[in-house]
Amino acid sequence: MKTLIIDTSSNEEIIIGLRINGQEEIAQQKIDHNQTQLILLAINSILNKNKISVKDLNAIEIQKGKGSLTGIRVGMAIANTFSFLLKIPVYGKIN
Repeated sequence: MKTLIIDTSSNEEIIIGLRINGQEEIAQQKIDHNQTQLILLAINSILNKNKISVKDLNAIEIQKGKGSLTGIRVGMAIANTFSFLLKIPVYGKIN
């Protein structure tokens, strides 16, 4: 099982991760602007680092709890787009 983890709830950083068969790799990146572009670059980076294609993903986990409304909406939009295109589920996680 390969799950992409997206947390854009903070105004200060984005967290992108990958869970493969229970093992997690998490990458954090400070942000100041252009959050959407940074998220897509971070997703691409973590997939390339693990030699995984976006087509190999089985699910997406998104942080949907407290935090920046705009940030959460951006993360949800990206997750839902991947979900629609890849026909995989999106799961929400509340902190």
